[in-house]
Amino acid sequence: MRSERFRVRPGERAVLKRIRPDDRSGLDRKTAALARLEQDIARVEALQNRLYAQDQYALLLIFQGMDAAGKDSAIKHVMSGVNPQGTDVHAFKQPSSEELSHDFLWRAARVLPARGRIGIFNRSYYEEVLVVRVHPELLVEQRLPSDRVTPRLWLERFADINAFEQHLWRSGTIVRKFFLHLSADKQRERFMERLDDPTKNWKFSIGDLAERARWKAYMAAYQEMLGATSTDHAPWYVIPADHKGTAHALIADVIVRTLDALDLSYPRLGPKQRRDLAQARRQLKRER
Repeated sequence: MRSERFRVRPGERAVLKRIRPDDRSGLDRKTAALARLEQDIARVEALQNRLYAQDQYALLLIFQGMDAAGKDSAIKHVMSGVNPQGTDVHAFKQPSSEELSHDFLWRAARVLPARGRIGIFNRSYYEEVLVVRVHPELLVEQRLPSDRVTPRLWLERFADINAFEQHLWRSGTIVRKFFLHLSADKQRERFMERLDDPTKNWKFSIGDLAERARWKAYMAAYQEMLGATSTDHAPWYVIPADHKGTAHALIADVIVRTLDALDLSYPRLGPKQRRDLAQARRQLKRER
């Protein structure tokens, strides 16, 4: 399995046509995907310990996708082996009045992961070039100066996001972004499951159907956003999401490759620290 095949090339214009939502990436059996996922979960756990101990890098994982694409499920399964004390998960809902009084990156910037930690964004500042683009009436609530709302607004926001993520990279925060690429047919199937299963009724909102009716507008917004904001330092990965097992395995593979590339290691002890350890060992032995 080569997850790099699903990486979006900078400026790529037709990535959603290149990658099919039902692509299994060679994992034709559910058991094969699960076995690969379990291996990578164990690897992520070991690498997270080094990330925390080295205290030099942070890792930010961003998940975007249509309703029922499986964002919650991916976060739950892929990150099941990590230490909760070293991770921060934030779900970005409708902006509050306080958040609307700031620039669109503010609410994300204030919850970025510290060095040594893994941050997970379930949706993110990318909503500002997706939902807001499909629903431009939401711009009114942001109270932008009228001369700032021009036909170039979305290109300017792409540029702002790229500059922001480059700043994060320069500061030691590694950003990896996942678009869970779901087909309209599979979304319909999952919506029906939510309606038929009493334990899943709470997941469904009538507003989900209104957003589904705008499927083409969302796909157009995603298509342009992915090519415009996938960079060498903060790439997007289009993850086929019709089969959850495949999606989870691909995401885990990207995370493992990303952490492996950092060449993480435990801090080396200096002469004084080694003497302190030796003294502590002697003291504990005397107690015995």
